[in-house]
Amino acid sequence: MKPAKEIRVGNIIMVDSKPFIVLRSDVNGSSRTGFTYKWKMKNLLTNSPLENVFRGDDKFDVVVLDKKPVTYSYFADPLYVFMDADYEQYEIEEENLGDALNYLKDGMECEAVFYDGKAISVELPTTIQRQIVYSEPAVKGNTSGNVLKEARIENAIESKQFTVQVPLFVSQDDVIEIDTRTNEYKKIVRN
Repeated sequence: MKPAKEIRVGNIIMVDSKPFIVLRSDVNGSSRTGFTYKWKMKNLLTNSPLENVFRGDDKFDVVVLDKKPVTYSYFADPLYVFMDADYEQYEIEEENLGDALNYLKDGMECEAVFYDGKAISVELPTTIQRQIVYSEPAVKGNTSGNVLKEARIENAIESKQFTVQVPLFVSQDDVIEIDTRTNEYKKIVRN
């Protein structure tokens, strides 16, 4: 059990016997009156949001989730199927995948996150490489400063075509590196 003052953003805690991930934490108060912690959280099982205020000495169980390397296999409406090295399949609902949907690609390696023996979401590698499928050509003379344009990247789900802001010199068919935490272009990958 940890007191609220030691809980950080990203920790998974039990609230009313349900697992929640802390998305945001705002601290109010003073050392004389005591601190309160306003947390914005999300239920890991139902994806429902919750905002609540706790005192600094309220205690919570911190949950450590199991993770296992898996690869993306296919979409079986409405579930996304992932497979581990032992050919065991795990089905995850679309709403639990979040931003991972933007980057999924057949055979892509990632980590399945498990709670109570059930796969509840996936974690992507920090950076991935994707090919640009469509990008507007650069406009001549529009090179002053840090000018960016939109570029669509390849992924497995046609309806989830994702765009990334890239510099003007990046063109169609180039392979770029993307930071999956911030959804930002990192660099162009040369062969």
